[in-house]
Amino acid sequence: MSVFDGPLVDRFGRVHRDLRISLTDKCNLRCTYCMPAEGVPWLAKQNLLTTDEIERVARVLARLGIVEIRLTGGEPLLRPDVVDVVRRLSRIDGEDGPLQVSMTTNGIRLDRVIDELVEAGLERLNISLDTVRPERFAELTRRDRLEDVLLGIRAAQDSGLRPLKINTVAMRDVNDDEFCDLLRFAQAHDAQLRFIEQMPLDAGHIWTRQRMVPGEEILAKLSAEFELSPVGARGASPAEVFRVDGGMTTVGVIASVTAPFCGSCDRVRLTADGQVRNCLFAREESDLIGLLRAGGTDEDVARMLRQNIEGKRAGHGIDDPGFLQPDRPMSAIGG
Repeated sequence: MSVFDGPLVDRFGRVHRDLRISLTDKCNLRCTYCMPAEGVPWLAKQNLLTTDEIERVARVLARLGIVEIRLTGGEPLLRPDVVDVVRRLSRIDGEDGPLQVSMTTNGIRLDRVIDELVEAGLERLNISLDTVRPERFAELTRRDRLEDVLLGIRAAQDSGLRPLKINTVAMRDVNDDEFCDLLRFAQAHDAQLRFIEQMPLDAGHIWTRQRMVPGEEILAKLSAEFELSPVGARGASPAEVFRVDGGMTTVGVIASVTAPFCGSCDRVRLTADGQVRNCLFAREESDLIGLLRAGGTDEDVARMLRQNIEGKRAGHGIDDPGFLQPDRPMSAIGG
């Protein structure tokens, strides 16, 4: 029996079809819930996966049943050859046809490259935006770049890529008075808004449940001004989605902490320095870049991937008394 026979499945029967690839750990913002203000030890260039290596791993994973790739960071648009990465990945055939390639970005520089990205085969975009107030944005991100983000969002709106999604991390006493404004902003830009519960992935390890805004509270705030109606079953999607005022706009809540969706998780993660992770909160990684550079075959790569996924736990364990936050912050893991 070949290592390529059968789906990429863990011991709980979850079939993995979604690959997240971090293209870089660098970012042009310093969001307080993600990165420290300064002193970030960036990965050395020689320790980053090359584009050839990314393509090779993606081809192996396509043979194992992966059908969708999301490019993340850090900020993926800071990778100089990001357009080439998209072009190569979008030309890989999986079991359902060419791989679907999407991206999560903060939107800075997007207006300059979006036409090239679309031409290269990018299918969808998620843009991070936690506030539409300039002073608050500068305080939260430690950078005065809101106008650059807005340029990116407008370029995405004009591009025709749909669904266009805006991701917002909900934070108590930071932006919890702005949820309805953000939803109106999304409506005006033909985008679908997704609120995300703040997770324990900050560089300073100061996250507390008490400071987190739970999904139920987010929905209560929105329901005060909008009529929300549930939209079908979520399947493997992390978001519980609602239609807004009976129209085309939807809003979703990703309640990773209070209502985890681990039971349907189908994701594999590849960090910028070539480590395989089977969970956002995993504390163990598999050194794929080491295997590649030591002359490992595609079969060796597939075998390592299977072993990593077979070791996946039932859930992230945030509620467990012994839970330990990952050593890496979100910027180094990839979103």
